[in-house]
Amino acid sequence: MKMKIIFLCLFILSAGSGLVSGNESKQGWISLFDGTLNDWKAGENKASFTVDDGVIVANGQRSHLFYVGPVENAIFTDFELKVDVMTKSGSNGGIYFHTEFQQNNWPDKGFEVQVNNTYNRDPKKTGSLYMMSNVTKKTAGDDVWFTEHIIVKGKRVIIKIDDKKVVDWTEDDPPRPPSRFSKRVLSSGTFALQGHDPGSTVYYKNIRVRPLPVIDFPLVDYHVHLKGGLTLEEALRMSKKRGVKFGIAQNCGLGFNVTDDNGLKDYLEKLKGKSVYVAMQAEGREWLGLFSPEWIAKFDYVFSDAMTFTDDSGRRTRLWIKEEVNIGDKQQFMDMLVRKTVGILNNEPIDIYVNPTFLPAEIADEYDDLWTRQRMMKVIEAAVRNDVAIEINARYKIPSAEFIKLAKKAGAKFALGTNNGGKDLGNLEYCRRMIRQYRLKESDFFKPRPPGKRAIDRWKSRR
Repeated sequence: MKMKIIFLCLFILSAGSGLVSGNESKQGWISLFDGTLNDWKAGENKASFTVDDGVIVANGQRSHLFYVGPVENAIFTDFELKVDVMTKSGSNGGIYFHTEFQQNNWPDKGFEVQVNNTYNRDPKKTGSLYMMSNVTKKTAGDDVWFTEHIIVKGKRVIIKIDDKKVVDWTEDDPPRPPSRFSKRVLSSGTFALQGHDPGSTVYYKNIRVRPLPVIDFPLVDYHVHLKGGLTLEEALRMSKKRGVKFGIAQNCGLGFNVTDDNGLKDYLEKLKGKSVYVAMQAEGREWLGLFSPEWIAKFDYVFSDAMTFTDDSGRRTRLWIKEEVNIGDKQQFMDMLVRKTVGILNNEPIDIYVNPTFLPAEIADEYDDLWTRQRMMKVIEAAVRNDVAIEINARYKIPSAEFIKLAKKAGAKFALGTNNGGKDLGNLEYCRRMIRQYRLKESDFFKPRPPGKRAIDRWKSRR
């Protein structure tokens, strides 16, 4: 009993908050565990996972706890993962990567990195890439914390225990997964912690990931709205805390609060001297007739989308309002949408095309079929021709990865945007994933231009 009390005291003293240190945070590390299981989901036998003083405790019937939180939308490809682990004598556990949520049984998809110091029924010891590259010698001890460090880059997996490399494995080409686990192939996916059996007790804490490649340039969210109760002061605090500069945008056009130059003047005055970009969201196709070029030019940039237009039958269409969308023949509708989008890019003085490739709810599930390569290229070429940046939109997770790949190849510029409907601004998760997936660099991104060189200035020079 006395020994149990001593162990418990040591356990509590050594348990961290799960937060990433300031130094690690600067190096691109992100915490996946905040001391609760809010961002985690257990399959079978949920009671096998509990939290005790900032530590995940796995003990009970077989279960797996999957990360389902917002970081990278829980889809990781290349990364470094560090997890602090402690085992009780005779315990078995594991850390999965490139996996996906599964209700029952051992996860079919992805790889397991073994946690086993003294579980004698399995010779595969801590650090093993289970069934792919096994470690047979003991690499860590029970009742002490050790760090399991997993690095995945392309086809190579490196595993370290307390900074000592124990596995360096490269996947065959083509892959040769075990017959028992045909989905044990490097791809992408989430992480999971294993609760192995009632006789095993494993503790996990300080779970932090560094998605690769590390984004080493400052990010800007150019599409933030003060709506849904979000105040300017709150937005400024969020911007500072996240290290992401915001562009605060005002909706300007028919049916919105700002419909003339006086409204523009008031908005500019409100944000004067604040550490944000000041943006104008041009709504509808009538906006150029409502505002003077002189006042438009006072904004750091102007953006618009192709979600509001007059269709070929003369009906005002707003793609997010079901009652105003008349699709009919889907292919004809898409051809019209592309034609309207290209017209906006050709004829309106905008710096950024936002909510790109948005589709109404009725056909949104057919996005990949309806946005053919030919249609995508028409929009991309118009954006490049008119020097209009293409937004990677965090809210709708558009445009698609294929669109971004084609746009990058065509030399398009990109911008990042939340387009929030309320206080939740997220953390540009989809944007960050696309940056990593397509190795986007700072030079691929839009930067607000000085007065005299903005889209409105170019537009005036053509008139």
